[in-house]
Amino acid sequence: MNQDIIAKAKKWTSAPFDTATQKAVQDMIANNDPELVEAFYTDLDFGTGGLRGIMGVGTNRVNQYTLGQATQGLANYLKKHVAGTPKVAIAHDCRHNSKAFAEIVAKVLIANNIEVYLYEALRPTPSLSFAVRHYHCDSGIVLTASHNPKEYNGYKVYWNDGGQLVPPHDQGVIAEVRQVAFDAISFDGDSSKIHWMGEETDAAFLKHVKAASLSNAGKEDLKVVFTNLHGTAGTLLPRALRESGFSEVYTVKAQDEPDGAFPTVESPNPEEGL
Repeated sequence: MNQDIIAKAKKWTSAPFDTATQKAVQDMIANNDPELVEAFYTDLDFGTGGLRGIMGVGTNRVNQYTLGQATQGLANYLKKHVAGTPKVAIAHDCRHNSKAFAEIVAKVLIANNIEVYLYEALRPTPSLSFAVRHYHCDSGIVLTASHNPKEYNGYKVYWNDGGQLVPPHDQGVIAEVRQVAFDAISFDGDSSKIHWMGEETDAAFLKHVKAASLSNAGKEDLKVVFTNLHGTAGTLLPRALRESGFSEVYTVKAQDEPDGAFPTVESPNPEEGL
C-alpha cells in the first residue's frame, strides 16, 4: 500500500481525533484494508456548493472532522466579513447521522461566538432558505446528501439571501476552509445557546407559501398524489398544499416515514425508477 497514504492515515490515530476514530483507522492500517486508500488518498474538497461524500473516517469522507473543518472555515470567513455577531441557521435531512452532524456543526459555530438557529427536527431545504431570511441570518447550512445513495451525506452552505454561495463569497469561504488544520477546530460550543426552530418557524414559512398562491380556482377539484420517498418534504409539503386550498391530497403511505435507508426504493433519486 502507498506509504504516503499510510503516513496520512496514521495522523488520525492520535489527538485531536477521538478514540473511536483512532481505533477505526488503526484497524484499517493493521488489516491492510483496501478501504484505507479511498478514505485517505485525497481530501474531500469543499466546492462551490459545499461537501458531499461517503460517510466514514478519513480525509476523503464525511465525518465530524471534515464537517468541522468546513464549519471552522465558514466561521473564520464570517467573522472577517460580518459586522457584529454573525448568525447562522441550520437544517438537516433524514440521512443517517444528519441530526448528530447538525448539532456538531452548531457547536463549532457557537464555540466561535456565532449565534445559531437550528431546526429541532428534519426539514426540507426550502425551510432553511426561509429561516435564513426570516431570522436575518448571515449564512445557512443544510446537512443533506440530496439524491445520492444512502451511504452518502453532505453539507451545503447558503448566504444571507437564502440562496447557495455565489461569488465572491464562495471562493472566499473555500479559501478559508482549505487553511483550517484539524487541531484548530473548536468543537466545544455550549449547545444550551442554540435557538431551536420548530412550529413557530414552520407556521411563518407556510404563511408565506400560502400568500404566494395566485388563485384558489379549481383547487378543490384537483387531486394531488405525493410520495415522500422516505425524505424530508413530507414534514411540510402535504400541509402546505392543504393550507393553500388543495382539499384532495393523497400520500404514498409506504414511503411517508423518513428513513435514511430508503427501504422501499432502489435509489433516493426521484429521476430514477422506483
